[in-house]
Amino acid sequence: PLVVEGCIMMRKCHLNTCPVGVATQDPTLRKRFSGQPEHVVNFFFFIAEEVRELMAQLGVRKFDDLIGRADLLDMRAGIEHWKARGLDYSRIFHMPNVPADVPRIHTETQDHNLAKALDNKLIELAKPALENGEKVSFEIPVRNINRTVGAMLSGRFAAKYGHAGLPDDTVHIRLNGTAGQSFAAFLSRGLTLELVGEGNDYVGKGLSGGRIIVRPAAGFRGDTPSNIIIGNTVLYGATEGEAYFAGVGGERFAVRNSGATTVVEGVGDHGCEYMTGGTVVVLGMTGRNFAAGMSGGVAYVFDEEGTFESRCNMAQVALEPVEEEIEARKGSESGDDLESHGRVDVRHLGMADEALLKMLIERHATYTGSERAKSILADWPTYRAKFVKVMPHEYRRALAEMAAQQQKELEAA
Repeated sequence: PLVVEGCIMMRKCHLNTCPVGVATQDPTLRKRFSGQPEHVVNFFFFIAEEVRELMAQLGVRKFDDLIGRADLLDMRAGIEHWKARGLDYSRIFHMPNVPADVPRIHTETQDHNLAKALDNKLIELAKPALENGEKVSFEIPVRNINRTVGAMLSGRFAAKYGHAGLPDDTVHIRLNGTAGQSFAAFLSRGLTLELVGEGNDYVGKGLSGGRIIVRPAAGFRGDTPSNIIIGNTVLYGATEGEAYFAGVGGERFAVRNSGATTVVEGVGDHGCEYMTGGTVVVLGMTGRNFAAGMSGGVAYVFDEEGTFESRCNMAQVALEPVEEEIEARKGSESGDDLESHGRVDVRHLGMADEALLKMLIERHATYTGSERAKSILADWPTYRAKFVKVMPHEYRRALAEMAAQQQKELEAA
């Protein structure tokens, strides 16, 4: 489908230089795009025609008649590659002796065991908030068999209150233990999930306005910037909300993040990959290939050893010092003013780098009790100078165009 729309497979989708205007935001290149919906429709008609020809050769008229017909599959009798010698797929192609009147298609409904999901209990305990908007707070254990904790709960709140959700921290749930995959996925506004323990992969996937806090148990005596607390692909596709992690995240942290604000104490390889919006603060080391394909949003990285540039993908971003508050504070919103907002949405605040960075680290210390955050704040003038700002070229251009447009509108008014 991409080829019929004009793609010539240059394999430069992540560089914003697509010569035929398919994968780019450059207005000049986009003018070269010549694709039409009818091209894709026509392409699939050709596919359907060829499939019908192949099915006719097999003596089959409908797709449903192909289900279970392992007798129509074939194996290459002699495969010469040494790795394939001795492989026997005959059991995969086995045809069970089933009477002709027994259906092969959708004979039973799959049980997803949703009745056993932890969210059922969360929904029950959060009922006062769900029904009447009352503040609710409770504590509950969690195990790694509990996956997508909070997703069903968020679905209930979204169905009733929409994307606007409820006031900040209307529901505060503390979970103790190890959460399974996709903890706090799609978390709605007004919901706070505080995990005391650790999380697996995909924490905060699709975060939609809620707040996530992950911190180690009180008995933990290790150094949080040296210990993993959450898995890979955290905040994948997050659109809004905030997350604070008192420990290190795995690979592809904040991949495709488009609006969430987060503080973490270290990340693995490919941090902020394909990020298009939001704010990421890293209070420790990063892996290699940071900011690959990053076209929007801002990241602040604590570069204590001065080696971050060697681990950052510089194709689409520039590294800058953190702008001092004294230089750009005029006209910006203060941290105290921001605190009154409850949830953090830094996209339109116009805060100076230093004010924003310090405020987020302060919130991280408050929510997680992070010793790393406290030590940085205790000697802020020294540590502030060790932060590096990661700024995408495209994001800078877009902000400049927006500012110019706003200035024109003001002058016209």
